[in-house]
Amino acid sequence: MILIVDDNPENLGVLGDMVAINGYIPGFAPNGVTALAAIKKKHPDLVLLDVMMPDMDGFEVCRRLKQDATLADIPVIFLTAKTEKDDVIAGLELGAIFGRHWMNFLSS
Repeated sequence: MILIVDDNPENLGVLGDMVAINGYIPGFAPNGVTALAAIKKKHPDLVLLDVMMPDMDGFEVCRRLKQDATLADIPVIFLTAKTEKDDVIAGLELGAIFGRHWMNFLSS
């Protein structure tokens, strides 16, 4: 299962369709709190994570995920409009990658 985390319902729909078309089962979380609960319960194979969300941003979700030894190996790809060097470095330091072409990852 690939968990898609985004506060924009349209993005969830589009990404969910793309994941399903490529033969994967999509899971959905509209915010960071829901995402962490879903990750702990379902242990997804991959998390596609928006950075800019209210209450808990994607960086904090990733930070908490990577601090839990039972979840730390779950790969995270940030899908975001944030492309500033400092944002990319922060994501990499948390153990995630920024994905413009994440569909290549799915097909490999």
